[in-house]
Amino acid sequence: MTAIANRYEFVLLFDVTNGNPNGDPDAGNLPRLDPETNQGLVTDVCLKRKIRNYVALEKEEDAGYAIYMQEKSVLNNQHKKAYDALEIKPEPKKLPKDEAKARELTAWMCQNFFDVRTFGAVMTTEVNSGQVRGPVQMAFASSIDPVVPMEVSITRMAVTNERDLEKERTMGRKHIIPYGLYRAHGYISAKLAERTGFSEDDLELLWRSLVNMFEHDRSAARGEMSTRKLIVFKHDHPMGNAPAHVLFDSVKVARVEGEADTPARHYSDYRVTVDAEALPAGVSVDERL
Repeated sequence: MTAIANRYEFVLLFDVTNGNPNGDPDAGNLPRLDPETNQGLVTDVCLKRKIRNYVALEKEEDAGYAIYMQEKSVLNNQHKKAYDALEIKPEPKKLPKDEAKARELTAWMCQNFFDVRTFGAVMTTEVNSGQVRGPVQMAFASSIDPVVPMEVSITRMAVTNERDLEKERTMGRKHIIPYGLYRAHGYISAKLAERTGFSEDDLELLWRSLVNMFEHDRSAARGEMSTRKLIVFKHDHPMGNAPAHVLFDSVKVARVEGEADTPARHYSDYRVTVDAEALPAGVSVDERL
């Protein structure tokens, strides 16, 4: 498949209601916060995980769409698949001395693992398959307004051990955000896509993943999460026609409902606008959702 020929940037808006979008293990699994502004944060790693999970569900066993970074996977074993397929004997921590074979190993990983050719990977472990810089990158998501995490006590009517039977029930706690609208920015390089083979089909799969990833990631901890908006900027030239920040600045998220200084409680409390007329020449915008 032919690699994409255009550079893209995108703005992703998603929200959470009575849930924890991304717990911080260093803070007792509290929702991540910017300590200076109290805006909520969701890491790029968290968002990429949801994309990977969606692709694994949609593509299942389809050739070329395996997931490299998955739960309980042993990375050395993933790398060894390339060596076995190409009948090359691995040397500890080293690529083959033949540069052509080394490139072939890395190319095999790109061809067979969706997330390697999309996000890239450092595969220089004991079984070395090289290093790939991926064409798709995402930044942390930040909430539009400050959020206030709540700690909620919950009751479990069952106990784990017989010695606790007289207690009849046990108590627990969970952390939630009553409501938060988050904004994330993403970048797609056509030039890096040439190196990994990231194709137009892969691009369409990425858009589907961003729109639907929360629909298949339901849990009590995450509450209600939804993708609300996906705004895609497409450049005519593979190197791009304008700086990314200029395009991002054209997307405005403003509060329109509720009294001043009161917390938002729904997506309808905001208005999202794109100043398409102010876009530089050679850049088009597509609202995918």
